[in-house]
Amino acid sequence: MRKPELADAIAEQTDLSKEKATEVVNVFVEQVTKALSEGDNVSLIGFGTFEVRERAERQGKNPQTGEPITIAAAKVPAFKPGKGLKDAVNQG
Repeated sequence: MRKPELADAIAEQTDLSKEKATEVVNVFVEQVTKALSEGDNVSLIGFGTFEVRERAERQGKNPQTGEPITIAAAKVPAFKPGKGLKDAVNQG
């Protein structure tokens, strides 16, 4: 499911127009992005938690030359599913 399909599903299950549902999805994405960029987690009980994880510096290889390279440390967004989501996925 892509963002437009998600917005259509929200519009269908609520009394919102497709335009308003698209706006809701966009605002949700913006707010999660803002919270993560500020170092906060976003927890949705039963669904999961969006968080930022630290990835350490590590060694890799250039796939074209085989030459060793250093891959810099980075912060990466991550999602940790909640029990309700895990249970729903495992039942289906």
